[in-house]
Amino acid sequence: MSRRLRAGLAVLAVVLIGLLPACAAGGNGGSGRPLVAVSTNILGDVVRAVVGDQADVLVLMPAGSDPHSFEISAQEAARVRQADLLVANGLGLEEGVQHHLDAAAADGVPQFVAGEAIEPIPYGTGDVAPAGPDDERGAPGLGPDPHLWTDPQRMVQVIDALEPALAQHVPALDTETLASSAAAYRQQLQELDTELGILFATIPPERRALVTNHNVFGYLAQRYGFSVVGTVLPGGSTLAAPSASDFDDLVADLEAAGVTTVFADAARPERLMQVLADEVDLDVQVVPLHTESLSPPGGDAATYLQMMRTNADRIAAGLTR
Repeated sequence: MSRRLRAGLAVLAVVLIGLLPACAAGGNGGSGRPLVAVSTNILGDVVRAVVGDQADVLVLMPAGSDPHSFEISAQEAARVRQADLLVANGLGLEEGVQHHLDAAAADGVPQFVAGEAIEPIPYGTGDVAPAGPDDERGAPGLGPDPHLWTDPQRMVQVIDALEPALAQHVPALDTETLASSAAAYRQQLQELDTELGILFATIPPERRALVTNHNVFGYLAQRYGFSVVGTVLPGGSTLAAPSASDFDDLVADLEAAGVTTVFADAARPERLMQVLADEVDLDVQVVPLHTESLSPPGGDAATYLQMMRTNADRIAAGLTR
């Protein structure tokens, strides 16, 4: 073997040895910390608030994306399958990446599903009717409503179940620190719930009627006494498309209810909502809300708590104008 070849092999050996710690660290990028993968950015913000800097948090859904249709890269899919714990919303929300979540589960990655920590409600029928704590109306065949984050009390239940799941599946976490941060976040959720209750109480009951681009506020309506007049898109997924009869029925419902404000997701075009507003012989305004995704950092919905407060302010202003 020549001296030059021996020198080359020696360099290669040093490089390979240097890579060993990163490989041993699994999907955490060599930080030495455990890895928690999270499907949506709303849950990602919540998980980060609970685990702090004790773990790396891989959030699959970019800011401003649609949770029903976003996709991930092959590299991200590989990291998910190396995670210590995968946190997902469930209830059929992550339509575009469900096969990746299933593949990770098949590989033995433990999963925490937020939808399994609550009692889900069915999608509403869209009829004009007051919503309350005992409202069990639903549209047959649509399954459970996955948009549980619109009710802070449901999120408290998620935290109650997430804390022990993290302690069980990510044993590197310090349990006392975990318990303290989880308790602090529960308190923030309780404060948020109180604030929203006080704010929404300023809206006259007869004006608590919501129209959105798709059915996303069932839990909020149930919690705070709103009615869901209807939605532009049928069902609960943004992948659905309205028919001419769907559109005509919604226009009739709007006119009957005297709705003057409709809400569209800030992350998606408002064309359908604007067409709807143009069709109704009323002074209708279209108000953007952050319904299914956080805004980029620095925006007015950069965290889950900020998103809920921003939406609540816009709903209250829109329904009391």
